[in-house]
This record gives sequence, structure tokens and C-alpha cells, in this order.
Amino acid sequence: MLLLSAILLKMVYKRFVEIGRVAFVRFGQDEGKLCAVVDIVDQNRALVDGPNIRRQAVSFKFLHLTGVVINIGHGCGTTAVKKAWEKEGVEEKWRQSTWYKKLQMKATRRQLSDFDRFKLMKVKQRRSWLIKMEMGRLKKAQKK
Repeated sequence: MLLLSAILLKMVYKRFVEIGRVAFVRFGQDEGKLCAVVDIVDQNRALVDGPNIRRQAVSFKFLHLTGVVINIGHGCGTTAVKKAWEKEGVEEKWRQSTWYKKLQMKATRRQLSDFDRFKLMKVKQRRSWLIKMEMGRLKKAQKK
């Protein structure tokens, strides 16, 4: 019974809105920038600040929470946020994340010309053909 209740009570969410939580702004004039939650205004907005964004209240609908949390106090100033930001190495952690890499890959793909997309298609076809040939060889060797 204890094991069953432990399974049922397992937390689904791991990222919560909290003071110091680093978030990615998905919409608005600061789209694509990182910020840190400094204070919670109400159930719909948070006061955010960071090195690349001015201190402002942003809707939770605009924010996507990252896994990074910096150690700052409730309602601390911009200089304290910047110091904690650099101390925790938020930019380096962000650049190493798969989320950042996917965003960069999407941006690179958006910049491709028609001929670049054609070359990419041909490379994918070649890779698929090589995989298919190797799988055929492995199946043939397995039958023997």
C-alpha cells in the first residue's frame, strides 16, 4: 500500500514559478531572451529582470520556465540579479542545453536557401539508402 501511494503521489511537474527561476520569454518585445523571476505580482504575472531584459512585469503565458534557478532574494535589485546570473553561469548552462541547440537548429534551417534545402534532402536520401543497405546485409548475415 505504501509503494502504491508513493507512485500515485509522484510529482508530475518539476519546474515551478519561484524566485530566481530562469525563464525564456516566448512572446512580446523581448521574445527569445532569458530572464529571472524576481517577484510574483499576482497569479498571472511575475516581475522579471536580467542582463538582457529590463525589469518589468510579464505574463506567465509569455514565459517558458527553464531548469536553471539562481540564488537571489525576494525583490532584489538589478545589480544583485546580474551578479547572481554571472556567478551561476546561466548563459553557459543555457548554451549547453538541448533546448538552446534546438532553437539554433531551427534558426539555421530558417536561413536555408532553396538550393541548400535541396542539398539537405539529397544527403538525407543518401543516409537513408546507406542505412537500408546495411540493414539488408545484417538480415542476410543473420539468416545464414
